[in-house]
Parts: sequence; structure tokens; C-alpha cells
Amino acid sequence: MKITGSVTPRSRLRNLLAFRTLPAAVILLAAFLPLCSSLPAAAQTPAPTPSTGPLHSALQHMVDAQSSAGLGKVALYAVQLNTHKAVGIDADLPVQTASVIKLGILYDAMVEVRNGKARWDEPIILHPHEAVNGSGILTLLDTPVTLTLKDVLTMMVIVSDNTATNLAIDRFGIEPVNARLEALGLENTHLYKKVMVPATGPMPADQPKFGLGKTTPREMATLMTYIGACDLHQQGTAQTPGTARFSPADDADRAVCNVALNMLKNQFYRETIPRYLETVDTSEPGTAIASKTGSLDAVRNDVAIVMGKTGPMVISIFTYDNHDQGWTVDNEAEVTIAKLAKEIVTAWSPDGITGKLLIPGLGLGENPAAPAISTP
Repeated sequence: MKITGSVTPRSRLRNLLAFRTLPAAVILLAAFLPLCSSLPAAAQTPAPTPSTGPLHSALQHMVDAQSSAGLGKVALYAVQLNTHKAVGIDADLPVQTASVIKLGILYDAMVEVRNGKARWDEPIILHPHEAVNGSGILTLLDTPVTLTLKDVLTMMVIVSDNTATNLAIDRFGIEPVNARLEALGLENTHLYKKVMVPATGPMPADQPKFGLGKTTPREMATLMTYIGACDLHQQGTAQTPGTARFSPADDADRAVCNVALNMLKNQFYRETIPRYLETVDTSEPGTAIASKTGSLDAVRNDVAIVMGKTGPMVISIFTYDNHDQGWTVDNEAEVTIAKLAKEIVTAWSPDGITGKLLIPGLGLGENPAAPAISTP
């Protein structure tokens, strides 16, 4: 996604629970406080801490070479969910999301659909003059046109459609999306505004630096984990990434998650993390990678679930200050992301990847903190 144009302020909501009405938040908070106080300590363990070792050294060497050559900078975090292996470089550095922030909108929509407050088939109307430039196809359609919510979110994810993203934001709201992200403990993940549309009111002081949204590699990996693990019913409020508690997923949860996961599995832009890993076209059944990309002139990002034969991995890579600002498939930063991803997958799943368990829950049982997949 390429974003241009002027940006004006918009207010930021802080310290709200991830609920649409305050009375409901108060009632649920009161109900869950006793439960949270009695949770076992192991369940409160944050996202795995990146370790040092041969993999970290190899990745650090690649990143240092990139920076020393003046080609750009990299921040990343990766975790194998069933083994808790983790590696990171500047994993907690706030970075520009570009379109990767759309994962936050998708997750909020998933929860709302599961809670009966939204429907995949509900009509969303694109009116004349609402389309915006940049990535996507809706700007090419005759208006007015009626879409479904599923249509809108699919285009937001698969082709990163900016107009579809704005329709989704109109439907769910910036402040509620941010409230849900904060309730998940993702304190550095924030959606600032609609895409390529001037905002109204004051915005956070750091918005000019980050543009559409900000996050950290670890926090976005955590959000992608919740999507893949089908964690939709949060218990209480988390304080740090990876400590959110959820009720076990049921069949209705998995039906919602299957729709969203299919969107991510059919990501159109596959020149980054999937580049050297995939062996089948995404139109074929069995893809082993579900991802969301984000791009600006000097930014290339990708966050993906990669189903290795030894267990699922979440890889979250953000590049910035890139020298190569071209828009070809051989963009230097995109190739770098692909090489880093291949290094990680080769180290953790040397026998390759498989799409058999790229399903809601990722074969992990009720929660990634209690893995079900065996390791060799």
C-alpha cells in the first residue's frame, strides 16, 4: 500500500476495554476480576523472549550487513508456537505498520461477528466519491455498489484495498479497534486514521512519524497468533503482549476463524515471507502460509503464520528507511524479508512446511501456552 497526501489530527482513545458499551464493560470486568486473580502463573507468561544462538547470529549478521550498506533497517520477531522458540532483533521497537495494521481491524471484526454484533453477509454500500487511491480495486467500480462485510474484509486483506479498509473502519470505528488492541495488552499497536482521508481533531504526537499505524514486531506477531489460534473470547484485560486469557474455542468460533484465515491464506502479495518457502500456488488447496503485507515507498513489512512440519511459526518482519523505493517484485527489502524468513524456517523446520494444520487453532489445543503438537 502506498499512502500519499496530507494528514490532519484525530483524537486517540486510551484506557478503554474492548467492548462497545461502558455498562457491558463494567459488568464483565466485575465478573472476571475474581477469575483473573486465581489464574495459574504459567498462563500469565508473556510472549517468549528471543534467545541468542546460531539463528540469532545469522539473522543479526544479515541485518547488520543491510544497515552497513545503507540499504535499510530491519526489526523482527519470530516464534514457533508449540516449542516456544523465539528470535528477535529490535523486537519491541515501534515501527510503521503500513497496511499490516489492517490485521487489527480484521481481528475486531472477527470478535464482533462471533458476538452477533456483525454478520459476514451484512450489506456495506460504497457510495460515489468514497473511493480512495492506492492499492485495491474498489476505486475502479461504478458506484453506488453494495458489498457484503465479508467482501469488504476480503479485499482489505487479500489486495490490501484502501477503500475497503475505510469501509471497514466506518463499520467498526477507530476507537473501538484501538480499545480492543489495548485490552489485548498491545500498548504500542495503534490505528491512527482512515487511509488517505484527512482526520478531524487532534492526533497523538507520534502520528506524523508512523502515519497510518504503529506496532512492534512482537506485538503484531502476538495479534497474528490470536487470529490463528482462534482466540476470540478474552477474559479480563492483558497488561503485556502474550498474557491475554481466552475461553476455549468452540465450533462457532472456528467457523468465524476459518473465514478470516482463508482470507490470509489467499494473500495476493507473496514476494516477501512466502517467496522462497512456498511450493504451491495459493489458488491450490493446502497453502502453508497465511499473511498480511504492508508497503510504503521506504517501508516493506510482512507478518505471517507459517505452518512448519515441526509446528506453526509466526514471523513478523518490518523494514524501514529502505534505499530501494521501487515497486518491482525484486525490491531489495522484499528480497531481504524473504531471505530472513527462509533462514528462520530452515532452522526450526528443516523438513519444510505443510498446509495440513493451517486451520483455526493451528493444532495447538486450547491455547498456544499449552502446545499439542509434538516436536522431534
